[in-house]
Amino acid sequence: MVIGLSACASPAWVQGSRSPHTEEMSADQLGQTDFNRTLTIAMRDNLDSLTRLLEKLYRRNPTEWHKTGAPDLASAVREGRKAILTGQAPSGLGSLRDVEIMSVAMDPAYQGDRVGAFVFGMADMIIRAHNGKIRFYATDVVNAQHVYNSARNVEVASWLLATRRNAAGHPLLLANEASSEIANLSFEREFGQLVGRLDLVANLLDENLRRVGINYMQGLLLFNFLPVR
Repeated sequence: MVIGLSACASPAWVQGSRSPHTEEMSADQLGQTDFNRTLTIAMRDNLDSLTRLLEKLYRRNPTEWHKTGAPDLASAVREGRKAILTGQAPSGLGSLRDVEIMSVAMDPAYQGDRVGAFVFGMADMIIRAHNGKIRFYATDVVNAQHVYNSARNVEVASWLLATRRNAAGHPLLLANEASSEIANLSFEREFGQLVGRLDLVANLLDENLRRVGINYMQGLLLFNFLPVR
């Protein structure tokens, strides 16, 4: 119970953090290796990026958060993040998962909260690529190829966001904006950070498996003795 409560006490989403931030010491970290901590922090930062994307898209497309029934933008963002963490799919899409939800969200015929569905689908896809977990322990195994594939899916999602239009030729969702008067590429930066972290984790997963064998061989070659006092 202590481990569970400690995990729940982890710091909330740090909005717009401009410096490194970590978690306070908790009991569940005793079950994590250094590599598990790296995966956990990378996932935490990915969820933070997704939350920022959710808020940015709601701000650019206020009619979407109005569909949630939330009294204000902040409440809609909180509910969206809660849905991501609990795996509660948007209303009417409960039978779909990850990339299926992303596809529906960018279908011109979809009448629901397009922003919430789009970000939830992307988050669900990333979490499923990590075996459905957001915190990682010594017994966990994550497939590097699945994480790599999720990075490519994020790239596709970014492209869909920039190019998908309705019958009238208008963007389904407003995001990046570039003109002679204003340049807002913050969405592109968040997508780039997501892709960068996922690619790094995929490479680290492959390297971690390789190092297990190398470390074992080094131990045999160096004849490491065990301490007796």
